[in-house]
Amino acid sequence: MEKINLNDLLNIAIKASIEAGEAIMKVYETSFTVEKKEDNSPLTIADKNSNAVIENHLSTTGLPLLSEEGRDINYDERKNWEYFWMIDPLDGTKEFIKRNGEFTVNIALINKTESILGVIYIPATRVLYFGIKDKGAYRYEVKKNELPKTDIINLSQQIPLPKNKRDYTVVASRSHLSPETNIFIEKLKTEKGKVDFISSGSSIKLCLVAEGSADVYPRFAPTMEWDTAAGQAIAEAAGTTVIDFSTKKTLRYNKENLLNNWFIVNS
Repeated sequence: MEKINLNDLLNIAIKASIEAGEAIMKVYETSFTVEKKEDNSPLTIADKNSNAVIENHLSTTGLPLLSEEGRDINYDERKNWEYFWMIDPLDGTKEFIKRNGEFTVNIALINKTESILGVIYIPATRVLYFGIKDKGAYRYEVKKNELPKTDIINLSQQIPLPKNKRDYTVVASRSHLSPETNIFIEKLKTEKGKVDFISSGSSIKLCLVAEGSADVYPRFAPTMEWDTAAGQAIAEAAGTTVIDFSTKKTLRYNKENLLNNWFIVNS
């Protein structure tokens, strides 16, 4: 395969994420209905509309696409992919339904088993995070009706941002706080003294560690690869580690089983 141009792919992914976010917000402002998927997780028309927008943009790249809404691609086919897109068109559907704003659009580029480019857009606050392996990670506030600019890196804040003096901070899930996470936090209190706690939904948690607002994100509950791929690329580009709790190595992608092991994001 020809050498890919990561800057071009980044611009396509950013445009896809912002337009998908606009499609999500149109539904958010209505009295939408909630369906149940086979695994009993919630699904809305916003998930479907966002997925359609993203697929429309990413299809122009000629790269395969693996999405939460199209997860049934046989491993025998996808195990040979060199590069492919992994997306979650609406991460945090439960938060979307609760209308608390803590949901995201996640788009990642995977090279074999490694996430090398990530874009996360938070439609409710219009905050965009993105990162490319070895090129850094960035934060950008999207103005209303603004089309993303091709030189967006030069217009963005590089992360992590300068740290203000604060206590050691843990960020954890708003909807999936497990007993093991509580034990981990109590252990940190013994080690660090005073520990602050931020509760947040979706992949925003990875972004909070990447930008320096939190120091650690322990995830001792189930996630799928599309939940973490974009956030991991951003976090690692910002100098943060995302470590598989079982293997003690970097979290990897395109496994036969797309369920992640537990992991810890550490600044």
